[in-house]
Amino acid sequence: MSALKREGLDTTHGAILYLSDITVSFDGFRAINKLNLDISVGELRCIIGPNGAGKTTMMDVITGKTRPTSGTAFFGQNYDLATMTEYEIAHAGIGRKFQRPTVFEQHTVFENLELAMKMDKRVRPTLFARLTSEQEDKIASILRLIRLNGQEDRLAGLLSHGQKQWLEIGMLLMQEPQLILLDEPVAGMSDAETARTAELLNELRGKHSIMVVEHDMGFVTEIAQQGKVTVLHEGSVLAEGRMDQVQADERVIDVYLGR
Repeated sequence: MSALKREGLDTTHGAILYLSDITVSFDGFRAINKLNLDISVGELRCIIGPNGAGKTTMMDVITGKTRPTSGTAFFGQNYDLATMTEYEIAHAGIGRKFQRPTVFEQHTVFENLELAMKMDKRVRPTLFARLTSEQEDKIASILRLIRLNGQEDRLAGLLSHGQKQWLEIGMLLMQEPQLILLDEPVAGMSDAETARTAELLNELRGKHSIMVVEHDMGFVTEIAQQGKVTVLHEGSVLAEGRMDQVQADERVIDVYLGR
């Protein structure tokens, strides 16, 4: 199956992401060990755990950067992620934001969003095409959402660290992903920027399915609300449940949260 032409995503079973018995071995070391995880359509799931727990490797599997040694990974029911390239997976509707922001610093905020919208087309003339009123409205909507309206003509390189993170989330949203993966989105942010990022993700809840890997427990508490938190340890799920349940779990306290 080629994913170059985006198909309608089949989520009739309610899950947008389904990982079953995923194992990833590097020279005999199991970075992921029979990991089972599923995320529902519109869910915001927080993933926590100590360094080396397998969080980044799991995201690498989901985005096609790393092939699982064994197990199955499905996006909806009709995309077998283990058979797809990184580009095909991105085109199918999975967007990933890494910890360090990667914006085009010599371009304006508006131009960054415009380039993100046109990136998939890979046709040079599209860079010189005029935006339709619908496309301009979409950019304006994203600017308001990411708290950068009024900053559209500013060079991205002049933004604060937090603003660059928001811009990159906006660039992901321009591509209309159905599943967004965020790797430590508030690392290095001020308290005010962290609070605004929590507001942003809570606004996106339900409109997109979101996986957030994060170490800031205050931030996780703010966005987890009554949703599930998954704790990874040694490449598999140690615990899963509401934030208060996870925080009270003796195993989680011992390996991650401390006493």
